[in-house]
Amino acid sequence: MSTVYALLFIVATVVLVVGLARKIVQYAKTPAPLKIPTTPAPVTQSGVVMRMFREVVFFESLFKSTKWTWIFGWLFHMALFVVLLRHLRYFMDPVWLPIQLIQPIGVYAGFAMLIGLAGLLARRIFVDRVRYISAPSDYLWLLVLLFIGISGLMMKFVAHTDIVMVKQFFTGLMGFSIGTLPIDLPLIIHLSLVLVLMILFPFSKLLHVPGIFFSPTRNQVDNPREKRHLADWAKAMEE
Repeated sequence: MSTVYALLFIVATVVLVVGLARKIVQYAKTPAPLKIPTTPAPVTQSGVVMRMFREVVFFESLFKSTKWTWIFGWLFHMALFVVLLRHLRYFMDPVWLPIQLIQPIGVYAGFAMLIGLAGLLARRIFVDRVRYISAPSDYLWLLVLLFIGISGLMMKFVAHTDIVMVKQFFTGLMGFSIGTLPIDLPLIIHLSLVLVLMILFPFSKLLHVPGIFFSPTRNQVDNPREKRHLADWAKAMEE
């Protein structure tokens, strides 16, 4: 069992890293032939940086669009960020001080993540216009993330897992040494769903994470009168 999961995590990591890199290169090479920033837009590059910061950290456009979706979406993403930071302890020895300090907060973040996901799932089920445009994969991803969170909290509060062995397994795996993984049902469910998420993430809608940085409606300066916008392919035709 340990060897199977070790091999699966190696494959999943390769798929995740290569898939993300490939998609980011594709985003970077996609031409933006027109000046299309969503107005009101910043007129300087520093203004664009601040706009992207507000968008990434505070989900500004979502806040202006719908408050309920913003509440649950922001809660889920921020909680997930803290939970991921908390999980870094399984991949480092000794554990950095900031990661040690975040451990108690990470437990509460796990509950906050579930509340955010439950709200987003309820929105897809009970809001008519959202349900109409929802695909089966939209529900699937929310359920996968929900069960990852539930199984993770079960290991903390219901069926305790030997986290020392889990840490030895993953730190050993980073050196291509396969250790022993505890065989606990919540852990197996948790790790199996994480594997599914890692393998399918580069090919799913969840890829909006890096995609936002390449959105021309967000990363362009609103200066069409001051500076002519000329795409690379059009510039080559003029030369």
